[in-house]
Amino acid sequence: MALLSTRYKALRGTILHCRSDNDLVTQLPTDVFGDRHRGVPALPEVGMRVQGAMDPVVQTIDDGLLLLSDESVVGIIDAALIEDLSAQWIVEDYRGCLIAPGFVDVHTHYPQTEMIASYGQQLLDWLERYTFPTEMRFADPAHAKRVAELFVRQLLSSGTTTAAVYGTVHAHSIDALFEAALPVRMQLIAGKVLMDRNCPEGLRDDPVQGYEDSKRLIDRWHGVGRFHYAVTPRFAPTSSAAQLQAAARLLDEHSGLYLQTHVAENRAEIAWVETLYPEARSYLDVYARYNLLRTRSILGHCVYLDQEDHELLKASGASIAFCPSSNMFLGSGLFDLQSARDSFQRVGIGSDVGAGTGFSVLRTVGEGYKIAQLQGQCFSPAEMLYVATLGGAQALQLECQIGNFSCGKKADVVVLDPTATELTRARSNNSGSALDTFFALAMLSDDRHIRATYIAGCRVACASAS
Repeated sequence: MALLSTRYKALRGTILHCRSDNDLVTQLPTDVFGDRHRGVPALPEVGMRVQGAMDPVVQTIDDGLLLLSDESVVGIIDAALIEDLSAQWIVEDYRGCLIAPGFVDVHTHYPQTEMIASYGQQLLDWLERYTFPTEMRFADPAHAKRVAELFVRQLLSSGTTTAAVYGTVHAHSIDALFEAALPVRMQLIAGKVLMDRNCPEGLRDDPVQGYEDSKRLIDRWHGVGRFHYAVTPRFAPTSSAAQLQAAARLLDEHSGLYLQTHVAENRAEIAWVETLYPEARSYLDVYARYNLLRTRSILGHCVYLDQEDHELLKASGASIAFCPSSNMFLGSGLFDLQSARDSFQRVGIGSDVGAGTGFSVLRTVGEGYKIAQLQGQCFSPAEMLYVATLGGAQALQLECQIGNFSCGKKADVVVLDPTATELTRARSNNSGSALDTFFALAMLSDDRHIRATYIAGCRVACASAS
């Protein structure tokens, strides 16, 4: 039994996650439990179904056990069904807290960590005034290493366990990021930025150099641990036709790569793209013309899309990164969540640091709620949980590995403490359900509410209980 106790453990608290049609049922290991718990009864489902592509069903249990074996989830079970917990596995007790899947951030910029909350101006001026000067500092590998380590710590302290991340044009910026994340076994999708025009000389590559640098990074990092490489043209205005062609070539030559870029974020940006690519029907059509809209393409913002664009996205299988905090901070516009639903598109949430004003996916979905409200649209607590977890996993084509507590998935977990501050303690005492508490934390939380973060079953960040 002593040997088994080092292999099996459980997290006890209020379990909260979204189910999907392909979930595997809980199978408790018979070498520990015998056969008496084979018939685990179904747990209650709460929450509303939302018509459209996002159709979550939330499963909760007030006093539950999330059972882990090695790096994976075995399943969830009502603690009342187990007669003697201490005799069967090691229990980490988080009663009074919410235990949810680790958050998924589908769009963020690690080089912008230290320029977060920089005052003023809209997208194009903001890039010139803040972003490009900040990213030029990454020519120094030591600087890249320091910021990458800070960035990873910030993700973990916010409960984020998977992220799609932009580097800079410097290849070593991606080396620094993956090296910082490797010890904690974090799942990252990342790539060096491709820019060969309309940017400072110190941030400019060319189609050949960008291709060769990316190819070396793919060979070095793609598929190592839980890492995936993303071909990353920043956005159409900073890439020539030749560079977009080189990006497509990389995708064709290597299996399993992602493509990440920006589209239709800001009206001035869109007007600029019209002058640079006059042959394209729309901004999105630029990427379609260069064969960059694929099932593993992640398109940041998508604020200004028409119906034909939505149909093009649906046909391609590409995903949308909804970045509400950034869109409000830069005054870019309001993402039309309902149109994405109506088109049955995959949507994940993006913190978009540093235009986004925080690393917390939880608070970012709270900002998404406000954007929906401004347009008279519904963004329910169930859907907010879904977009932050399973929906994000689906947007990244990773739902077979992460996103909920289905048996066999990676044990990436966030523990949320609603009692971490006096205000949220009072609010949680007035809460009617776990989903209601989750919604309140989406509005009120900070890093004090992240009680613990687990990646592949190991605790990698922990806050003291209040």
